[in-house]
Amino acid sequence: MSAAILFPGQGAQALGMGLDIAEAEPAAAAVFERATGVLGRDLRAVIGGDDAAALDRTDTCQPAILVTSLAVMAALEARGHVDAAAVDRVAGLSLGEYSALTWAGALDFDEALTVVRIRGMAMQAASEESASGMLSLVGADEDAAQALCAAARGDDVLVVANLLAPGQVAIAGTTVALDRAEAMLKQHGIRKGVRLSVAGAFHSPCMASASAALAAALDAAPIQAPRVPVIMNVSGEPTDDPDTIRELLKAQVTSPVLWQRSMEAMLASGVKRFLEPAPGKQLTNMLRRYEAETAATTCMNTEALAALSPWPGDE
Repeated sequence: MSAAILFPGQGAQALGMGLDIAEAEPAAAAVFERATGVLGRDLRAVIGGDDAAALDRTDTCQPAILVTSLAVMAALEARGHVDAAAVDRVAGLSLGEYSALTWAGALDFDEALTVVRIRGMAMQAASEESASGMLSLVGADEDAAQALCAAARGDDVLVVANLLAPGQVAIAGTTVALDRAEAMLKQHGIRKGVRLSVAGAFHSPCMASASAALAAALDAAPIQAPRVPVIMNVSGEPTDDPDTIRELLKAQVTSPVLWQRSMEAMLASGVKRFLEPAPGKQLTNMLRRYEAETAATTCMNTEALAALSPWPGDE
């Protein structure tokens, strides 16, 4: 069976994430320390504080999640718990795509963190330009979500933003359009909608003003061929071409995340074993929605770090 690592995106953040692992494993602590040097800001202090709202800000949680995930991966590898040579694919949800590309060697850590800082700041600023948000649709497929958006859009922005798994879709747009969509759910056979705790309408035209700053940062960042193919959000397909990676990252901020297609591509290629580092477990939980036999592993704390058998293990 082939193996893949899935890196979590925004929304997975939580106070305290990864800090016990950093305290227990010097390799993880070194990642946090390096991040402080790059950012000129101690993310460990924010993560270890008691202000969840401060951590939840897009311009803070994006670099914090990237650093946490890579610190946990460093700890797993330092202890011999992960065989990097046995990993066949990597992917990351939205922000997590940068974590995946960094772990796979396409982006240098310092460059990735610099780009993600700019990305988070640009997306936070775009979110503050107008009232917008995201709505998770429970029990909807892509066709139902598209029909709902078409019916509720009017002259505003309302698009399908995340195709996460069978029956799990999110739409994004202006607040007034989302209000109309919520009133039309039953007309489109959708059980309910849940507003997501995000600053704005990510992966939609509402993020257009963030594109220029992000594109400039990506153009300045060297990108190498990753050591394993990365399945990209915008295409749902694996790539190891640096130019393609750069252009897909530019498009990602305003384009829908094709996560379901990404997972279907992995499963079709024979990937059955999945690992998701802290702070996430949502991505491996969503594997239950597919009619496929998979083995999912997470590492959220020192207990999991100590208990984890060498991964991915034998065939």
